[in-house]
Amino acid sequence: MRAIIACLFVLFLPSATTACEGFSLEDPGIYGGPLCLDQVPERVVVLDSAFGLGIALDAGLVVVGAPLDLMSDTALKARAVDAGVQSIGVVTEPSLETIVALQPDLILGFVGSESMAAGIYPMTSQLAPVLLYTALDWQGFYRLLAPIGGKEANVAEALAVFEARLADVRARMPETPLSVLRITSWDFQVYMDAPVTYAPFALLQRAGVKRSAYETTDDASLSLKRPDWEELARLDGDVLFYIVGGTNDSDKDGRHEEVLANPLWQALPAVRAGRVHRVDHGHWMEFNGLASAHRVLDDLEAYLINPQ
Repeated sequence: MRAIIACLFVLFLPSATTACEGFSLEDPGIYGGPLCLDQVPERVVVLDSAFGLGIALDAGLVVVGAPLDLMSDTALKARAVDAGVQSIGVVTEPSLETIVALQPDLILGFVGSESMAAGIYPMTSQLAPVLLYTALDWQGFYRLLAPIGGKEANVAEALAVFEARLADVRARMPETPLSVLRITSWDFQVYMDAPVTYAPFALLQRAGVKRSAYETTDDASLSLKRPDWEELARLDGDVLFYIVGGTNDSDKDGRHEEVLANPLWQALPAVRAGRVHRVDHGHWMEFNGLASAHRVLDDLEAYLINPQ
């Protein structure tokens, strides 16, 4: 009898597969599974000032709020301001009060991990439907958002144009080894040529860029190294890109000038050869979609393929 009652109870539970009468968003990267939106959102708040903001604007969503304070990419910030986006603070400390006042009908963010999404979802989901994307596939995020903003054809064409350019860059890429280093106020950071890595460095892989042995791994859990001064010598690429800044003041506190004057820095092969280039922290550290991706390829063409 208990078994029969249990079966009847399960039978009459509300179905988890009830048809969505609005927009059904389905992707393995959506935290919490498929999301159903009753209607096209008209007031979207974005929780990150990189992937989420850039791709949401490209996809035609009406973004009313995003964390614009301390943004590195001045071009994207200007675009957001022109579109009427109000700042909700800093990406690491968004203002809940401002989000509430904006009365969003969708909150979205490109968060990159299940653990980060788990910390954000409980509070934000009380305010509006929430779309947190935990995968690292920025092109997949475009394809997910494009139907909401009615930009499927535009996005498909833009992605195809980029893929064609990427293939052309790869075909012309020399064997010249490249090293890439980020200088912060407190440490050095090397984003790895690894199975799982941050978008600009995944693009280096796809573009056929060769990195130094120190910067290359098959370990999917190792996407970032923090070398000490002595380990800098292992950045022995023929060309060196360095990045200063981000959502902090490390481009203003003078540390990177001290680094560049240090004999250990000056002993690096690329520095001795005069093949060291500071690349903009906006598109490298706040990668926000196609605009950033094209700017990464611009750097590769300027300094690896067609060096002056």
